[in-house]
Amino acid sequence: MNKQHTYCSENKERFLHELIELLKMPSVSADSAFSQDVFDTAEAVSAYLQAAGCDGVEICETRGYPIVYGEKIIDPALPTILVYGHYDVQPPDPVELWNSPPFEPVIQKTILHPEGAIFARGASDDKGQMFMHIKALECMLRTDTLPCNVKFMIEGEEEVGSSSLEAFLLENQEKLKNDIILISDTGIIANDVPSVTTGLRGLCYVEVTVTGPNRDLHSGLYGGAVANPINILAEMIAALHDENNRVTIPGFYDNVEELSAEERRLMAEAPFDLEAYKNALNINAVYGEAGYVTNERNS
Repeated sequence: MNKQHTYCSENKERFLHELIELLKMPSVSADSAFSQDVFDTAEAVSAYLQAAGCDGVEICETRGYPIVYGEKIIDPALPTILVYGHYDVQPPDPVELWNSPPFEPVIQKTILHPEGAIFARGASDDKGQMFMHIKALECMLRTDTLPCNVKFMIEGEEEVGSSSLEAFLLENQEKLKNDIILISDTGIIANDVPSVTTGLRGLCYVEVTVTGPNRDLHSGLYGGAVANPINILAEMIAALHDENNRVTIPGFYDNVEELSAEERRLMAEAPFDLEAYKNALNINAVYGEAGYVTNERNS
């Protein structure tokens, strides 16, 4: 471990410079105006993987933006970690709310970051984390301390739904074979609390079209007789959850694994301050299984 610390310390300034250069690239996948920047960022990630010591680095074409792959296999008999990350970023809008330009990284000290932090679009989602893993591989290879095989799969469409990822996974199952997947695109409880995220809520996209009358209707003549489509849509959305905030769609929970009492006990040990949670979001209530929990109910 001392060799790794020494290497990181000696190369800290270079690491920061390289990350800042990566953060300058406006790889906004949701805006076609930045399309070339997204492709250029894939090239940059490929170059960083090669420089770190990866073999077989590829920029794999998809229906959308490419997926960058690289690997370091030191012994087929050893376990293999697959590192997932993404190089695309969210749009920076509204730009006027930024204290500094989103693609001109700056290092600032704040109350939350007394030692300083990089502020730029993508610094924490997900270029910073993805880059950290690349540099970790470089460090372990340079210090001859890599204990396992490592594969990287860095995509460019996470911020727009990862529409090309499923096909890539199905087509490259042998290439991507691994023992464990490492994803650093989540949150931590606090800077001084080591946190491992084992799962997140998923998403299901459905498009609903509500068809109404063939023209605008006068409420005095038609109100009550013909339903307003927006009211019907509001009722449909409201009906998706019951009074205990459980999803009412038939079969929704069929394949959901039930947490054991021990798992719930361990989760409950994670530090949590409801008031701090609400204050951070500037709200006075949160919604749980028993409905809204307000300040008054907690007092």
